[in-house]
Amino acid sequence: MQSLGQSVGAVDISAIVVTSSAVGALLGLFLIIIWLQERDTRAFAWWGAAYMIGASAIALANAPRPLIAMPAALSGVLIFIACGMVWNGVRLFHGRPILLSATFGGAFVWLMCLQFPQLAADAGQDRVIGAGIVGAYTFCIAWELWRERRKSLFSRAGAFAVPLMHAAMFIAPISLRNYNLFGSHDGWLVVFALETMIYSVGAAFIVLLMVKDHHVQVQRTAASTDPLTGLLNRRAFFSCTAALYMRQRRAAKPVTLMMFDLDKFKRINDTFGHAMGDEILRLFSATLRGSMRADDIIARLGGEEIAAIVPADEDTTLKIAERVRANFQKAGTLVGDIAVNSTVSIGVASTADASEAIEALMARGDAALYRAKSGGRNRVCAAAPDEVAHGAGETPAAAQAAVPPLAPDLAFSGHA
Repeated sequence: MQSLGQSVGAVDISAIVVTSSAVGALLGLFLIIIWLQERDTRAFAWWGAAYMIGASAIALANAPRPLIAMPAALSGVLIFIACGMVWNGVRLFHGRPILLSATFGGAFVWLMCLQFPQLAADAGQDRVIGAGIVGAYTFCIAWELWRERRKSLFSRAGAFAVPLMHAAMFIAPISLRNYNLFGSHDGWLVVFALETMIYSVGAAFIVLLMVKDHHVQVQRTAASTDPLTGLLNRRAFFSCTAALYMRQRRAAKPVTLMMFDLDKFKRINDTFGHAMGDEILRLFSATLRGSMRADDIIARLGGEEIAAIVPADEDTTLKIAERVRANFQKAGTLVGDIAVNSTVSIGVASTADASEAIEALMARGDAALYRAKSGGRNRVCAAAPDEVAHGAGETPAAAQAAVPPLAPDLAFSGHA
């Protein structure tokens, strides 16, 4: 069987290496320029530096007459450091801490392997080890991209697939080495240079796609989130509630609403000032997030009125509501150094199979909340099936009618 090395024998290897190095360096410069324009995204600096280090390493490894004598292992060390920097850049982009071990781990393993004379003397064996290290790095990069839940499905699948294919192309020669598919060292070098050039361009497109999705997510969050508390706003609440209703109705499963109202909130504002009122709202929102599940829908409807809707029955939701009440009673005792003793009243209304309209459910939740407040505050009350709302003011139905329909790409379950 003709080897791949023989098939590419006529290819000008030096031209391919120079082209591969130039492409990597230009892409690195491009990413650094983007970082200079968007200093808040430090991942661009890591990626740009990694590309330029990698390009320098390829050029250094294949320079016919180096101007300065360098250790033979230096090019490999630089390549593995570049791979680690790309991995750390992905982690940094997604808000995860930098791992210095990730940056230098591959280079350390490479240098340790070269301490064994039989490996250092066998050029084919050290290429196999190098391919394995790069492949392992790239699998790690693919995993970091895959486990990021904020990205759209298309972007996440694409970002995962490109590094995965890149890793597979590096790992494959390890298992195929005995078949002499690459023939000589030159054959391996051609494949490596071409693969690196293709992946570098593909990875740059993935970076741009990730940045685009990041900007879309920022805008989507801003349009759906209450800026003071970080909870959903009224508009997003009704959109998410409609989606939850649809799912639960198809499965004939219950939906339960909780209506929260901070007790004596006006008196707190008058006594301690509006800054204290804002702080208590933030404290209660944090208590809610810590006491409920990540996929529960929680929103600030206005003022101190907050609502949550969950895919659970009444008994389960009453336990959740009691946990929220108890946790906030403890958290609201002292705000800073001030004894505020803030508490919350909660009304709970449930529909067994999501057949009851959200307007009617909110009316019953309001009625239960009224009973909780009139019965002494700082308590949880469940609505009767035929209970009606008390008090004046805008009804839930009117409130929902005033909310314009939300675009499909702004609807999402959960809270910020």
